[in-house]
Amino acid sequence: MKKVLSVLLILALIAGFGLVGCKKDVAETSGGREFVTIGTGGVTGVYYPTGGAISKMVNKKSDEYNLRVTVESTGGSVYNVNAIMSGDLEFGIVQSDRQFQAYNGSADWDGDPQKKLRAVFSIHPESVSLLASDNSGIMSLEDLKGKTVNIGNPGSGQRGNAIDILMAAGINPDTDIKAEGLKAAEAAGMLQDGRIDAYFYTVGHPNGSFKEATSGTKKVHFVPIEGAAVDALVAEYPYYAKSVIPVASNYPGATNDGDVNTFGVKATFCTSADVSDDVVYAIVKEVFDNLDDFKALHPAYSVLTKENMLDGLSAPLHPGAEKYFKEVGLIQ
Repeated sequence: MKKVLSVLLILALIAGFGLVGCKKDVAETSGGREFVTIGTGGVTGVYYPTGGAISKMVNKKSDEYNLRVTVESTGGSVYNVNAIMSGDLEFGIVQSDRQFQAYNGSADWDGDPQKKLRAVFSIHPESVSLLASDNSGIMSLEDLKGKTVNIGNPGSGQRGNAIDILMAAGINPDTDIKAEGLKAAEAAGMLQDGRIDAYFYTVGHPNGSFKEATSGTKKVHFVPIEGAAVDALVAEYPYYAKSVIPVASNYPGATNDGDVNTFGVKATFCTSADVSDDVVYAIVKEVFDNLDDFKALHPAYSVLTKENMLDGLSAPLHPGAEKYFKEVGLIQ
């Protein structure tokens, strides 16, 4: 009897492992409907509502496309690329610099180019933003030396941007500052509590983390990121461009006199070459055919046009996206 039970237990375990291995495939085609997931970022950023906006638009026609889109909060661009490549995510929102680096095999993917990464479209511009407490004395990048500065959590796009600009300004993030690796959702409270002096965040504006940080009792301000260091970065890297943070219209609690100069990237929507053309086509069609509705879902989308949503892409276009863009005359 014990031998029979042992055999049954082993068979059950084998069956269980089989189910674990097949779990995602079953979910993707449950009841004949395909399920896909979009990787976003932290809940206080723009990536999360962006993923939500896309899923909301597609899911309105879920029956027509036989498709259901869900959203997952993640660690950001690097995580999203790696999860797309491993098949844990079908789509992800990725900074344009990270898309470039992943496809070409540099930075976090040094020597390991992700040649199956595919671009779908670009979304909103993202400014590399630096917020500091007034009593920290930080008025420029050079003033960061000796200060406690959050440069972003590992796997996030802003961490790479912060390191890029610090190094360009002659500031070693390992020795010249006390670098913290917090998520942006934690940074606002840490700044207000006086546990950090400043934090970087690459994001579209307005943004929840900065609204929280500029609404507290501690006076804070955005620090301009400009000059020779930015000029050098923009000249060297095709994914960087100068930008302006609209402080006056979005953050009345900040002590700045006006808007602030900086530089930035674009948020892009990516997938894998393994995702079907029909799924990608459906998502692109719903977003672009209803662009005015999409733009109304977040203030960061106000500058979007169908034309500029093809800017900032360095990985090859997915055939499903290419099919739609050719149909509407956006590409030849």
